[in-house]
Amino acid sequence: MTKLLIIGAGRSATTLINYLLEQSITYKWQITVADVDLNLAKQKIANHQNATAIEFNIDDKDLRQSVIQKHDFIISMLPAFMHMPVAIDCLTFGKNLATASYVSKEMAELNSEIKKKGLMFLNECGLDPGIDHASAMKIIDEIESNGGAITSFKSYCGGLVAPESNNNPWGYKFSWNPRNVVLAGQSTAQYLLNGEIKFLPYNRLFKNIDVINVDGYGNFDAYANRDSLSYIDVYGLKNVKTMLRGTLRQLNYCKAWQVFVKLGLTDDGSKLIDTNLKTYSDLINAFLPSGNGSLKQRLIEFVGNEWDNDIELMMEYLELFSNKPLHLSNASAAQHLQALLEEKWKLNTTDKDMIVMQHLFEYKNKKGELKKVTSSLVVVGDDNINTAMAKTVGLPLAICVKNYLIGIFKEEGVVVPIKKSIYEPLLIELEEKGIVFKEEYN
Repeated sequence: MTKLLIIGAGRSATTLINYLLEQSITYKWQITVADVDLNLAKQKIANHQNATAIEFNIDDKDLRQSVIQKHDFIISMLPAFMHMPVAIDCLTFGKNLATASYVSKEMAELNSEIKKKGLMFLNECGLDPGIDHASAMKIIDEIESNGGAITSFKSYCGGLVAPESNNNPWGYKFSWNPRNVVLAGQSTAQYLLNGEIKFLPYNRLFKNIDVINVDGYGNFDAYANRDSLSYIDVYGLKNVKTMLRGTLRQLNYCKAWQVFVKLGLTDDGSKLIDTNLKTYSDLINAFLPSGNGSLKQRLIEFVGNEWDNDIELMMEYLELFSNKPLHLSNASAAQHLQALLEEKWKLNTTDKDMIVMQHLFEYKNKKGELKKVTSSLVVVGDDNINTAMAKTVGLPLAICVKNYLIGIFKEEGVVVPIKKSIYEPLLIELEEKGIVFKEEYN
């Protein structure tokens, strides 16, 4: 009997756990769900006959290694920075590994050793990265097999709130790690535009945006991700002139977020030690230059010509000019901001989130004619537990783990889902489950 270990039972693991539990009946798998919160792990397995829940601390080396040794395939749903101890143990004890996270430098450096042991470490197999790779490579392979050559590729994805649950002026609610949202974009973005490499530092990132239209859902802000250049080689696009991967937010979000960036409220590098900070208005005041007038007037003057009614409405919604108390002590500015946003951007019980993804291709066909392809995906969640984010992160990873275990594909080393043997069956099954791309050729 094959034994699977799932480490981490948080939001993004819900759909993955449910899928693998269903498949365990057919394939006679035994599944262990391990989490620091035992009750959460028990909740996720729901007394399933093929599942066990255990309490698990990633920092307990002896426990971690003991548990990993007892299983055949390890799935890490931990935050990305926690994967490496698991990866080292999997390499040591000869276990296959799967994550939804980007391939880190440290993970990539294990590639030759992983291959020597005949193991597979599957990464970047969630939503973004993951479904984006699979769906993009499908189109790239189709164009190139017909004699075409990609000249431009732009890809955007965002975890948002569904229109029916969009009841705040930011158009945003948390469906994944709030800390990642607050700290997003703090590395310089790098991309290729019309044959030129471009660098976009954090202080300009949310000012230099594209506006993307998705049929039936309107326009969205799009800002560049930190690294688009490495995917030129990953996708085999040696002659591409434009390569840009970005993140989507509701229209007008970015110009308001830029206010926080300019103020310094997204800084997580140091703790604020001023004990006179009691309210959010105190916090804003401490980051503003001294001057006359009300707090709002001084903020407007600080922001300058970029201030408008949309920004004012969004700031008022967060109660930044009121005596709303700070609840944290010895915290960074980013932590104070995150605490506020977790309250204001909470995905309530009946709320639905939404995933939006869009690929924009330009290519020359074998006749030399310039053509375009737009590939769009919209997925809406069921509620605040069975979210679109959980479905689109968890399902592709779970499907690929199943496909590997039953022999649909076999790979060794550090693997991402860009080969046809991996992405084709993945996309077929995702479509069966309602995750369908709308492709338009012109």
